[in-house]
Amino acid sequence: MKNLSHKDALKQIQEIVLRETGVPLRCEALNQVQDVLFSTISYAGSVPSNENFLSREVTILLSDLRGFSAISEAYPAVVMLDLLNRYLAKMSEIVVRNQGTIDKFMGDSIMALFGAPYLLHDDVKHALTCAVEMQIAMEEINEYHKKLGMPELFMGVGINTGAVTAALLGSALHSEYTVIGDEVNITSRIEAFSLRGQVLISQCTFDRCGDFVTTGKPMDVFVKGKSKPVALYEVLSIPSLGLELPRKEIRKSPRVEVRIPFTYQLVVNKIVMPQVYQSVIRDISYHGILAEMEQQLAPHSEIKLVFDMLLVGYRASDIYAKIVMTREKEGCFLSGIEFTSFGVQSEVNIKYFVQMLVQSSDIK
Repeated sequence: MKNLSHKDALKQIQEIVLRETGVPLRCEALNQVQDVLFSTISYAGSVPSNENFLSREVTILLSDLRGFSAISEAYPAVVMLDLLNRYLAKMSEIVVRNQGTIDKFMGDSIMALFGAPYLLHDDVKHALTCAVEMQIAMEEINEYHKKLGMPELFMGVGINTGAVTAALLGSALHSEYTVIGDEVNITSRIEAFSLRGQVLISQCTFDRCGDFVTTGKPMDVFVKGKSKPVALYEVLSIPSLGLELPRKEIRKSPRVEVRIPFTYQLVVNKIVMPQVYQSVIRDISYHGILAEMEQQLAPHSEIKLVFDMLLVGYRASDIYAKIVMTREKEGCFLSGIEFTSFGVQSEVNIKYFVQMLVQSSDIK
């Protein structure tokens, strides 16, 4: 028998089912059979061709450990490999239990698919349950690590639903099934915004599961490649399953390491003093900065500061702030500074600036 394309094979299977039962396969069953046929292509050693590309709606889950690179530098490689393998094994178990497919491991990141290569009825719900269970499992992992004197791990998760191209990519020497398309890139951007212990989902995912999960209010973020802000939702719980996320982060904003010079003036009795001081921003969030300063400022001191955000072409010159804490380190003073007042345009641009940095940084 000559080799059949998966389309011809699907047609013949439909004819056999119709002949034997008198009833053709319904749409969902037909899609499942198509998935099975498509997934066997790699085992047959076939070279991918255009007919092996399928367009379908898939829910993509992407998880990533927060600050893992910094942890890796502080511990021997053998310790980190043991820690990472334990983490990946536990997360893989949860993905498979929730009927997902692991697309790939990328260091400490996991990409899982729900709806490819096998299409199921509740793929979005499976993906959300998986994400929440993964975050809950991190507590168990960290409890074990504490007993061994190993560092805690914290994970962020992003989920998105949309149309992708499912394909077998490669050659006769090596090929793998994966999904490609803009929705995959969007998922990566969403994951970048997730804080420790957080699960963020896109508007498309929310639209398909709003009655299944409890979420926070939508937040608009700027995503690279998109002209308009994208709405994201933080998953808080799944009431019907009695699952609640153990939030590990009190911050309300991503924080990114930078080195940006800035100037500041002291504010005394609501009067801006004339003397201008130089300093450097070490990290920045929506609501404040960590600054490297030459002088020690007492907590609650007020300042007015100015700095340039070259990435978005904006100078913030109307920001007032207060010192939250100061500590001495390596011959200088590190001060935590909280913004107390700024104009609308500065607020928008600081948020935009941080979000652009987050999407090109490993530090969230």
